[in-house]
Amino acid sequence: MKENFVQIDGNNIRYLESGDSEQNLVLIHGLGASAERWYNVIPIFAKHYHVIVPDLIGFGKSDKPTVDYTIDFFSTFLGQFLDALKIKRSNFVGSSLGGQIIIHFASTNPNNVEKLILVSPSGIMKEPTPTLDAYIMAALYPNTQSVKNVFEIMESSGNKIDDLIIQGFVERMQLPNAKLAFMSAVLGLKNSETIVKKLESILNPTLLVWGSKDPMIPIQYAEDFISSIKNCQFFIMDGCGHTPYVQEPKVFSSKVLDFLNRS
Repeated sequence: MKENFVQIDGNNIRYLESGDSEQNLVLIHGLGASAERWYNVIPIFAKHYHVIVPDLIGFGKSDKPTVDYTIDFFSTFLGQFLDALKIKRSNFVGSSLGGQIIIHFASTNPNNVEKLILVSPSGIMKEPTPTLDAYIMAALYPNTQSVKNVFEIMESSGNKIDDLIIQGFVERMQLPNAKLAFMSAVLGLKNSETIVKKLESILNPTLLVWGSKDPMIPIQYAEDFISSIKNCQFFIMDGCGHTPYVQEPKVFSSKVLDFLNRS
């Protein structure tokens, strides 16, 4: 797994890269996260695909310019990132905010997309859950205990959260401009237009994955995606919370690879 950087509009963007396949798989993280959230599945996917995992602009070790972090902005950034890496066509996995971003990108760039995997995507839920409110507070006032508490709620399994995940989040949110970018993205989500029309325009084969115990974006919102996307399969990760690829990486990656390998 290599750590690389690329310049986009004068901003330094960090990404991880692994695998030497001619087929591409781009993994897009969620709000306040970074490429590290995919650590458990990158080695599995890299056996079959050329895996590219950016820190979205505004997050992780990527630069955090003072801009409006709207869904349009993130989608445009994704296109610029792929152009910079000379990636013409790819499969995409997007978690939470990352799911909404790749939906937007696919609706406007269908020829650049092969298949989509959406993991508890945002875009339908407009009113915040108590878990999302707690996550926002932990991001604005990051300390080990508050982050530990909210990550335990997000996972919903009762299992211990890896200390590296907790400390990584605390450190990222203390970087210059990190909180500004985070809150701008929260407002961008809140004020984004309805996603239903974009879902209806997607013709790419799509797999929707949702943790059955997700308290951040509850599984009840899955129905809107299933009914709106024309070619959509649905897989429930029993007992998982908001990030099933962290909790059950082998089950998650097996299902994704099975979906990607179907003609």
